[in-house]
Amino acid sequence: MNSDLSQDFIDWILAYLPVDSKLIEPLHVSPLMGDAGFRRYYRLNTQPSLIAVNSPPSKEKNQAYVDISLVFKAAGIRRPSLRAVDFSRGFLLLEDFGEILLQTVLTDKSVDYRYQQAESMLLTIQQLSANPQVFAPYDLEALSNELDLFEQWFVKELLGVEIDAAAQIMIEKLYSDLTGSALEQPKVIVHRDYHSRNLMILEDDSIGVIDFQDAVEGPITYDLVSLLKDCYVRWPVELVQKRALNYKQRLEQVGLINKVNDQVFLRWFDLMGLQRHIKVMGIFSRLVLRDGKVGYLNDLSLVVAYSLEIANRYPETREFGDWFEQKITPYLLKQSWYKDRSGPL
Repeated sequence: MNSDLSQDFIDWILAYLPVDSKLIEPLHVSPLMGDAGFRRYYRLNTQPSLIAVNSPPSKEKNQAYVDISLVFKAAGIRRPSLRAVDFSRGFLLLEDFGEILLQTVLTDKSVDYRYQQAESMLLTIQQLSANPQVFAPYDLEALSNELDLFEQWFVKELLGVEIDAAAQIMIEKLYSDLTGSALEQPKVIVHRDYHSRNLMILEDDSIGVIDFQDAVEGPITYDLVSLLKDCYVRWPVELVQKRALNYKQRLEQVGLINKVNDQVFLRWFDLMGLQRHIKVMGIFSRLVLRDGKVGYLNDLSLVVAYSLEIANRYPETREFGDWFEQKITPYLLKQSWYKDRSGPL
């Protein structure tokens, strides 16, 4: 048993073990790698094994996690089943989904099959009813607040760059264009972090989803671009665009969008990706500087490459791309963790 676990947590685990989980004495609690939040995960040596979660209620959305989990369950979406919850202390017991992340099984040969699975689950999520008591709106305020993280944490705190008045005006115009594009899209349920580290391969070879407590109602391309322009996995532009447009056809078939021009959809997709990746530059920097999770430095280079790829593709974003390459890239080149990920694979 781990000495860093509180006796209160251990006592709760023992008290609330489900009757169908056989305990192999003594209880053994193995810490697991966490996510970007403050939750701590532990695997229990029960049969079948369970995951115990210490999720501080002052910092994590435990009620939202449970509410959304129940909605997903009703729709047949594979997520860790809830075995016990204590909201006051932030303790949870969950089904163990194992250790196989989608990220670890993606290859040139498997990508079509695995992304077909992930896209089918995404389509189910997007067809859920938008209960406002469960799914908050991903509105202008939320989108804008996320973008502000880029300037504060990536530009100023991580790189030590000051933004002058002219650049500030340019950035505000960019943000207006990005949020405008996001808000003109049809609205569906959005996971908000639908990527290869939050999708797991289960024993029956199906895909399950985790880390969904931030789900909202928002732009229809958000989760698609999170998946196809994954911050941890990169695919050729041709494959990304092909899969995006194939998914568009599926959206049209189920009536989630009216028929729209392919270029309109790809513009939605690309600008949504730029909004997300600008936000992620800020979030990853904050995780490094505030929370000490330095591993995210290794993931920033790909996010930068994604951002510049799209910034240089559209007239309304090109000024941002030029500014970034002139003012930000020289500072990036001084960082030991930075690698130029631009150019074809």
